[in-house]
Amino acid sequence: MLRDGATVAEVAGELGCSQKTVYRLRAEWALRLRRLEHSGLRLCLAERELISRGLAAGKSLRAIARELGRAPSTIGREVGRCGGRERYRALSSERTAAARARRPKPTKLARNRALCERVEDGLRRRWSPQQISARLRREHPDDPELRISHETIYRALYVQSRGELRRQLTANLRSQRSGRRPRARGLARRGRIRDMVPIAERPPEVDERAVPGHWEGDLLVGKAGHSFIATLVERQTRYVMLARLGGDATTEHVIAALKQRIRDLPRQLVLSLTWDQGKELAAHARFSAETGLDVYFCDPHAPWQRGSNENTNGLLRQYLPKGSDLAAHSQIELDDIAAELNGRPRQTLGWATPAEKMQELLR
Repeated sequence: MLRDGATVAEVAGELGCSQKTVYRLRAEWALRLRRLEHSGLRLCLAERELISRGLAAGKSLRAIARELGRAPSTIGREVGRCGGRERYRALSSERTAAARARRPKPTKLARNRALCERVEDGLRRRWSPQQISARLRREHPDDPELRISHETIYRALYVQSRGELRRQLTANLRSQRSGRRPRARGLARRGRIRDMVPIAERPPEVDERAVPGHWEGDLLVGKAGHSFIATLVERQTRYVMLARLGGDATTEHVIAALKQRIRDLPRQLVLSLTWDQGKELAAHARFSAETGLDVYFCDPHAPWQRGSNENTNGLLRQYLPKGSDLAAHSQIELDDIAAELNGRPRQTLGWATPAEKMQELLR
């Protein structure tokens, strides 16, 4: 039907299948034709025979390339992946090329069960595909068979026809989505703070993350705005601490919870706190006097000024979904969530974990 001029949509309608199926079959058909016809883009058996004879005669790769009218790099790749100068044979190379051209190809996860198990273990620990990929690359720098790209992991999860990874593991991803699509985020409501110190007056060393001890904070809001959790993130190490607030987000309760969280930290790790313009920190002056922590407030509707904290809030929604009752979680449960987040490798830390970086500072 396609040869007779029918469109893909017409073929799909006539056969009762999807257009995607027609596109796939057309691509496989075209591939078979290319292999049979040996288009000028690919080496044919006759050319491989000339390569074999040239190598046997001791000719250089460039000389063989000139005779065939091919690029030297084409001949070099052909010889290199088919046994080298000493072992190159035309017929076996042609069979190898035919095998490489077959579709569909088995994926790396399908071929390597050990790698698949490592990926599934990372997903069960709620690591993102990018974290899994980078950690494997860090742990196995000399073993390409135990490394994989994060895009391959996503495809194995979301493309049902592949099936290398169990579909249930998508629930362990941060987004918990069954498909890949963007999601918009709303802006939090703001309040007016009296005598607040704007972020513009924050020392440059805080912006550069050159010195540890500078924190970002925010409230995570639960179902119907009736339950809350305070989040703290150290800017240099991305170390996370959570404070249970229950249904009380008053200034007194929030300040008491924050003081409880930071009380065991050494003084050099308690220097400043950057917060949004929420009323829960209206008594910031008293909080600073009691803790020695300088408090700075972001501009309205500027969440990127607390980028580490915003990112962490997104990660926390994997454990504490929007619309859930945050008061149902005890402080022990929140500490366990924070510990799991602090045990995740982070790209910005060279794929070390926040816990490892914080431990270095506490030594």
